[in-house]
Amino acid sequence: MSAKAAINKEVFVPHDEKMLAAVQVKRKTKKKIPFLATGGQGDYLTFICLAVTNKKPAHVTITKVKQFQGSSGFVKRSQWTIDQLRQVNGIDSDKDSPEFDLTFDNALDQWIAGSAGEKCTFVQILHHTCQRYIPMRKPEFVNCQSKLLGEVQAVDSVVVRCKVFMNRVRKDLVAHHSHLTRRGNSILHSAADSVTSAVQKASQALNERGERLGRAEERTADMMNSAEQFSVTAHKLAMKHKC
Repeated sequence: MSAKAAINKEVFVPHDEKMLAAVQVKRKTKKKIPFLATGGQGDYLTFICLAVTNKKPAHVTITKVKQFQGSSGFVKRSQWTIDQLRQVNGIDSDKDSPEFDLTFDNALDQWIAGSAGEKCTFVQILHHTCQRYIPMRKPEFVNCQSKLLGEVQAVDSVVVRCKVFMNRVRKDLVAHHSHLTRRGNSILHSAADSVTSAVQKASQALNERGERLGRAEERTADMMNSAEQFSVTAHKLAMKHKC
């Protein structure tokens, strides 16, 4: 079993994680540790591992794993979430180089990979993972060869073109909406005018009806007054003739 397969099995699988990539590294400036966790001094191998949880939502981590001299096991040392990664520096964008730097919120690690090929594979997978799992505030990838970022750059280009197209469509829709709004306002004004006209006609009809009722009531009152006067006159004439 290779060292990377063993790391995945011992360090990540027990925590329901899977390792996406790993690169064996050493520091550009060797950092001596006089006292190790095992209680003695000695050399060790260092691996930078990229892993993701199997459960959703996925959590991606970058973990520093060490294997101390004389031990077959692996020890998890430092760990960062992928959101804490701020910059990946490929050192040289013109040629293959085993060197790269990782800048986190609270740390800067400068590494030399076992080979330029290992470093390139790790950076390529790391870049793809960042694009997939970080929705906002993605880390910078500087001084990296275009072949490591080309696929995503092509996708980004397509995304940009899509955004331009969508903005154009949105502007057309806004203009069309304004036209529809103006037409809608015109229709509303026409409807309002129609309603106002109808109300005015109804009011006029009611007024005319009221005038006719008023005149009828006046004629009725006149007739009642005439009838009353006729009754009084008739009564007087009757009393006169009776006498």
